[in-house]
Amino acid sequence: MVMEAIERKSLFKSKAVRLLFIVTIAFLAGYFFRGSVLKNLAPVISEKVSPAASVQKWTCSMDPQIIRDRPGKCPICGMDLIPLTVHSADTEAISRQLTVSPEAAKLMEIETSVVERKFVAAEVRMVGKVDFDETRLKHITAWVSGRIDRLFVDFTGIRVIKGDHMVEFYSPELISAQAEYIQAVKAVDGIKETSSELIQRTIKATLEASKEKLKLLGLSDEQIEDVKKSGIPSDHITINAPVGGIVIEKQVTEGMYVNTGTGIYTIADLSQVWVELDAYESDLEWVRYGQEVEFTTVAYPGQVFTGKISFISPTLDPKTRTVKLRVNVPNSDEKLKPGMFVHAVVKSKVALGGLVMDPDMAGKWICPMHPSVVKDTASQCDICGMNLVTTESLGYVKATLPEQAPLVIPASAPLITGKRALVYVRLADPNKPTFEGREVTLGPRAGDYYIVEQGLAEGDVVVTKGNFKIDSALQIEAKPSMMNPQGQPDMPMPSGHRH
Repeated sequence: MVMEAIERKSLFKSKAVRLLFIVTIAFLAGYFFRGSVLKNLAPVISEKVSPAASVQKWTCSMDPQIIRDRPGKCPICGMDLIPLTVHSADTEAISRQLTVSPEAAKLMEIETSVVERKFVAAEVRMVGKVDFDETRLKHITAWVSGRIDRLFVDFTGIRVIKGDHMVEFYSPELISAQAEYIQAVKAVDGIKETSSELIQRTIKATLEASKEKLKLLGLSDEQIEDVKKSGIPSDHITINAPVGGIVIEKQVTEGMYVNTGTGIYTIADLSQVWVELDAYESDLEWVRYGQEVEFTTVAYPGQVFTGKISFISPTLDPKTRTVKLRVNVPNSDEKLKPGMFVHAVVKSKVALGGLVMDPDMAGKWICPMHPSVVKDTASQCDICGMNLVTTESLGYVKATLPEQAPLVIPASAPLITGKRALVYVRLADPNKPTFEGREVTLGPRAGDYYIVEQGLAEGDVVVTKGNFKIDSALQIEAKPSMMNPQGQPDMPMPSGHRH
């Protein structure tokens, strides 16, 4: 038994040695054979492998932000990665281009427009309400202390005409002032020719002073003349309306005792009203003092009213982010009632540099207080006497030559991210439609157009419809696009995924 076990153990060792010997011989043969084959194929490989292969990248057609150095599966959607060639710096312009077939361009419904110089109009739409013209409000007050014995106008809303009686007023101070005046009149009538010149001048001066005192106490020239004719002081005086209009406020009642300066009535002349409008701060560059404003009201649908901007508030409302504008509006028929809501629009023609063009205002002189006063030469305002200023100082220009028109593109052409603006320009390729992305610097928007400051030239053809489709195609190819100006970077893998 022992001898038999020794023989089996010796036989196992000899078989293991033979197996190890065979494996070693096979490995050495394979090694030398592989080295010989690679050595012979090296020139062929070096000839066929291009430098571009060294920069071969792989990306996902569904998630182009995934870029890898070798093929595999997308860590997000699981799709097979597709080859992508990373472009060098000298091919950057080509990397921004997309070439499609004419059939594909039709399916993408691409529309284009020519970049041109054109005078465009910006429309600023605003809302507001009608208000009283503060310059046409008149207050009737007590010029002397006394008692209100009668109110001829005993409720608000009554229309009065200039000179209408308003209040019957009793005042002891008025009685004594009338008595002084009557005595002065009698003294003048009693002057003798033998009186010295000094006495005559003194008596006449006393008469003028007493008459002026009655005027300061509120009596009109007609009322003073009545006192002179009657020769008897009146215990009551009537206060008349200083202007015509609507009584909008009554502050006293009959029987009240009032002091000097106490308000009695407020009268509003509605032949001209103000319209208070709210303009957003983004629209202020198109608003100018003296501009014409058109507006409509709910009360008179279809009827357009006009007025001129007479005031632009120097402050901004921090809550609404708006600036108050005031418009002077003629209202001879008094259709416009204070408190009415209005919808207004200002139409500004835009010239080169974003300036407001108005041939009717350019080169003229205007009053800084009354915009309705516009003259051809320097002079003074007919209303307030202030010196007129040039309309150019308020931002108006006169532009008539074609080269003074701004360079514009349709508002649908640029893709705007907030920091950048990108347009796609169709290149002059007679064979296939080719589009190139260009970053541009835009000026303000004027209606349906954007003013172009940099990046385009007159005559360029820009895409106005289908630009999102072109941009999406470039994103799929991981080329520079709207959201990624340098092409898709190698993004970090989402949490939970490993490549």
